[in-house]
Amino acid sequence: MTRREVERTEDGRWIVVDGRRWRAQDPELPDDVRERLLHHLGVGRSGVRAAKGDDEAVAAARARVQLAKTGLGERGEKWWEQTHDQRRARWEQALTALDDLD
Repeated sequence: MTRREVERTEDGRWIVVDGRRWRAQDPELPDDVRERLLHHLGVGRSGVRAAKGDDEAVAAARARVQLAKTGLGERGEKWWEQTHDQRRARWEQALTALDDLD
């Protein structure tokens, strides 16, 4: 699988992939936090694929994806509208909830 070239908007808040705009990850995320959230995101996406036909399992996997994306700052309140403390609380709460799923 080849990686697509990702374009960023000048303000850094959005990435553009194949002409579609997506919210960028919070640039304040510490590397270790980003890695853990991306791991959970991968587990969730894998779970969605594996759970086809099992509505309950699909819902649980999608909830994991939602939590990971919220922690990354890609969903929920816009990270650029949050204080540093609010941003930290967002990713810490997401990680706690995700770790509790394991």
